[in-house]
Amino acid sequence: MTGRPPHLHAPHEAHDHGRRTGRRLLWSLGITVGFAVVEALGGWWADSLALLSDAGHMVSDATALGLAAFAAWVAQQPPSARHSYGLVRAEAVAALANGLFMLVVVGSIAYHAIERLRQPHEVDGGIVIVIATLGLVVNLVVVRILHSGEQNLNTRAALLHVLGDLLGSVAALLAGIVVTLTGWNPIDPLLSLLICALILASSMRLLRDVLHVLMEGVPPYIDLPEVGRAMAAVPGVRSIHDLHIWTLSSGLVALSAHVVIDDMRQWTRVLSDLQRLLKERYAIEHVTLQPEPQQVVPIQLDRLHPPDP
Repeated sequence: MTGRPPHLHAPHEAHDHGRRTGRRLLWSLGITVGFAVVEALGGWWADSLALLSDAGHMVSDATALGLAAFAAWVAQQPPSARHSYGLVRAEAVAALANGLFMLVVVGSIAYHAIERLRQPHEVDGGIVIVIATLGLVVNLVVVRILHSGEQNLNTRAALLHVLGDLLGSVAALLAGIVVTLTGWNPIDPLLSLLICALILASSMRLLRDVLHVLMEGVPPYIDLPEVGRAMAAVPGVRSIHDLHIWTLSSGLVALSAHVVIDDMRQWTRVLSDLQRLLKERYAIEHVTLQPEPQQVVPIQLDRLHPPDP
């Protein structure tokens, strides 16, 4: 698949978006911490693993949101002599840490759910329903806050944690309803295991995308050979080689290549045409191109004038 990414910003716009992203993350952090305390107390009172697990998950969310907010601030720092690209990859590193942290959370919840299946506990369904409903509302608010901003790897990782909480609230609500209506307590840990499976799948997708960025892979929406063919089709370009495309951070793609041209005197025009092509068709603005003259095959006089017999 080719084409431009969902959205791309100029450097000064990226800093503005980074500040707004940081504020959204901090608002989400405050809301999450506040309700985690309420949910933990409710889970302890009702003896509900679904609520306690969701409260623990919200604590992990608070940590993830704090890390994401810090990474968003770090990523805004300007380039320096030591970090010539700046610190934009701080967001990818934070996303990696949050993704790995999410795997630990999933493992912990799954372990306690299995233990609860082995030794069932009585659950107060009424309290679970009330707390889970409040948790659902809180998580919907936080999802709305995060989803309204720019979607990069950092916010995706934070959003993954919150969506996991949202699913946890739904599971706790369903568990409370089932326990209240039927008295069947195993539904509580069973739904926790189901949520673990869903969160695990999302976490693995996030980690795959983060590692792709850190390993400097070609963005998935860009076809590298097709980009090379488009560049080679620009008038005055003979061929393209040593073409590299990679992601510095979400929405910031870099390209470097060697350009063999017919006439070095036309390089200024060719360079302008190539930059316009890459920006308009592929949204690539961080471009480094090295011109090379077309190699001239030396003429051998003995081949033009064969010796007389």
